[in-house]
Amino acid sequence: MNVLRAERIKLFSTRAPWWCSALSVLVPIGFTALFFGLAGTAVPADVGNTQLAAGNGRTVALVLAVLAASSDANWGTLKLTFQAVPTRVPALLAKGTVVLLLCALLGLLAGTGSWGLAQLVRPEADLGLHSAADWRLVFGQTVTFALTGLLGVGVGLLLRSTALSLALVLVWSQLVEGLVLLIPKIGADIYQWLPFYAASQFAGGDFTRSTLKLSAPLGPWGYLAYFAAICIALFAAGAGTANRRDA
Repeated sequence: MNVLRAERIKLFSTRAPWWCSALSVLVPIGFTALFFGLAGTAVPADVGNTQLAAGNGRTVALVLAVLAASSDANWGTLKLTFQAVPTRVPALLAKGTVVLLLCALLGLLAGTGSWGLAQLVRPEADLGLHSAADWRLVFGQTVTFALTGLLGVGVGLLLRSTALSLALVLVWSQLVEGLVLLIPKIGADIYQWLPFYAASQFAGGDFTRSTLKLSAPLGPWGYLAYFAAICIALFAAGAGTANRRDA
C-alpha cells in the first residue's frame, strides 16, 4: 500500500496529469455536445454516436500514461523509488496499477458524461440503454481507457524518453493507423487488426467501419481480448526492461 501511495503522490505532483485528466474527459463530452447540437436530424441520435469522440479522450489518457512513466525516469525519481523499494517489480506494478485505475475513472466519466450530455442536448431522442450492447458502449470506456493507460506506461518504461515516447504513440494513433487504409488491396484488412481500432470496436462508435463497409473478423469481446493482450504485453515488456537495466 505504501508503494501505491507513493506512486499516486508522484503522479499528481505536477500539473500535466491534472490537465490530461481534465482534457480526456472534457474533449469527448464537448465533441458530443457539438455533434448532437449541430448535426440535427441528419445523423441518427443513438447510443453509439454518443461515443464517437471516445478515441480522442483515450489519446489524451495515453499521453498521461506515457508522461507518468517516462518523466519518472527523466527526473530521476524512478531511481529513488528503486532505492526505497529494492525489489523493483512491486514498484513497477504499483505504477501500472495507479495509472490503470486513474484511466479507468476517466473512461467512466468520459463515457457516461458524453451519453448523459447527449440526452440533455437531444431530449426527444431515445438514448436509453436498452441492450447489453448499449451498456457496453457507454461503460466499456472504463475498460478501454484503463488498458490504454497500461499500454502508455509500458511504452514510457521501454523508451524512457518523453519526447520519443509521445511522438511514437501520437504518430501511431493519429496518423499511422489511418494511413494504413491507403495501402492498396490489403489496407482495410490490416487496419482491422490495429490496436486502437480494436479498442473502438469494443466501446465506441463504429463510424469508420460502417462508412468503409468493413466486415470485422472479431466480435466486440474478441476485440477487447485482442486489445488487452497487446496492452498487457507492452506493459510487461516495459516493466521487464526497467527491472533489468540501470535506473
